[in-house]
Amino acid sequence: MDYGGCEYLVPCGKDKFIAKNELLLHLKTYNIYYEGQNLQLRHREEEGELIVEGLLNISWGLRRPIRLQMQDDNQRIRPPPSSSSWHSGCNLGAHGSVLKPSTLPDIQVTDADAPNTDAAAKSQAEETPQLMRTRSDVGVRRRGSSRTPSEQRRIRRHRFSINGHFYNHKTSVFTPAYGSVTNVRINSTMTTPQVLKLLLNKFKIENSAEEFALYIVHTSGEKQKLRASDYPLIARILQGPCEQVSKVFLMEKDQVEEITYDVAQYIKFEMPVLRSFIQKLEEEEDREVKKLMRKYSILRLMIEQRLEEISEGPTAM
Repeated sequence: MDYGGCEYLVPCGKDKFIAKNELLLHLKTYNIYYEGQNLQLRHREEEGELIVEGLLNISWGLRRPIRLQMQDDNQRIRPPPSSSSWHSGCNLGAHGSVLKPSTLPDIQVTDADAPNTDAAAKSQAEETPQLMRTRSDVGVRRRGSSRTPSEQRRIRRHRFSINGHFYNHKTSVFTPAYGSVTNVRINSTMTTPQVLKLLLNKFKIENSAEEFALYIVHTSGEKQKLRASDYPLIARILQGPCEQVSKVFLMEKDQVEEITYDVAQYIKFEMPVLRSFIQKLEEEEDREVKKLMRKYSILRLMIEQRLEEISEGPTAM
């Protein structure tokens, strides 16, 4: 990779910029750290704009359960028409039955739950042909293919899993293990809300992206919230590649407070140590208060003496 180039500023947030050469040096360090791994990042230029792209690791830091969608936002599978591909005219019935209009080619269909009734076929035949991606119990396979039940289950699992968890009716609401890691493929032009929506869509999470935020969490305890105008991939590059030092966490907005570096220094201490700090601060405060009281007491005496001299002056004359 060529890490050279002319000097110009790259946006990394609202009113925040970094020199291109400096960013490329950080990127070079990042890729050396992940040499030979799929976490290495690539960069290119489009119309004079530097774009970095690759996988971003995100750790789950949720305290409340999330909800997985029952179906995939009515997404359709629309394969190109060919003699060997699935036909787009295959309909799924409301109860998992598969309906085949008379114009369809011969497709072998396995139906585990609902029978295919003539009435349902008549009503469904009038609808627009489409194959809806849902978590039904229906397996569709091309004619002449034979698969084991385990292979059919694997094919039906078109979603990504969260640490092996797929949607089902009993566990559609659950909490991912704290600290477990996933990743999304993004680029340096994507803002925090865009990355959040991409992550939720990847796992078909029903919750709104407005409920969550991305945080840079350091081992020191410092927590920095990424703003809506920030670019998470650039933020990760600038933080450095080592996740033993800092990680990107997905957390609830209303459950987490930002912790500054100054405050984070005291978080790791035990309570007796913190109490000793407080005691010393209180003693120092008492000393300062007494010092100020002595200072102003002296000033008060001086003022009173001066006032007495002024009041006695005309009488003496």
